[in-house]
Amino acid sequence: MKKVLFVFACLIGFSAIAQTKTELQKHYEAFYNEMRQQGDVSGVINALTHLNVISPSKQRKDTLAYIYANDNQHLQALNTIGIEKLDSDSDLAVQVKAISLKALNQPKRALEQFEVLNKRTPNAYLAYELADLKIQTGDKVGASTHIDYGIINAKTEMKYAFYERQQPYEVPLKAAFLHLKALITYNNDKKNIDASVALLDEALVLDPNFNLASLSKQALVSRKEAPEEKK
Repeated sequence: MKKVLFVFACLIGFSAIAQTKTELQKHYEAFYNEMRQQGDVSGVINALTHLNVISPSKQRKDTLAYIYANDNQHLQALNTIGIEKLDSDSDLAVQVKAISLKALNQPKRALEQFEVLNKRTPNAYLAYELADLKIQTGDKVGASTHIDYGIINAKTEMKYAFYERQQPYEVPLKAAFLHLKALITYNNDKKNIDASVALLDEALVLDPNFNLASLSKQALVSRKEAPEEKK
């Protein structure tokens, strides 16, 4: 009789736990929707974190990591989904890893993730990221390949954002590629400054307010006009 009562009590307990879990999940799903509607990022993160504890979901975890990354909380994003290169990762997860690793100044690891994205869906934006990262890691040949692809495939309406000034600004993506090509051209032949300046002039024709290209041009022209050191 005691065994029967014990089993019965356990069944009641499991049922109560299941009911509580279901109610909690419904509560946080409603809370999540409300926070999204209000544009409350902290609230959305809170709701998704609770939902992942109550009912773990890879899709929900990827979404949480994306929200962290989009809010410039890159370390939290990577702590949510990891940094490993996994074939099973969704496009969203790979994108978060790539962007967050780049933001945290991990170019080699970021490059791995951008390569995965590029294999899945190549485009001019990914080509720019790959070219930029390969320049940082010393692969000038690989960078040049992506730059050539980008210059050909960058459409007029495509823009790229720069943040070296206090106020971020956008330039045509093709202009951004021309800037990278000018840098590589100079690194390959430091005596042929004119070739690099010509590429920067092309970029500035596309956008005269391209501040980074203007600064690069000034630096190269100054170097050209500087008197040669006496041997």
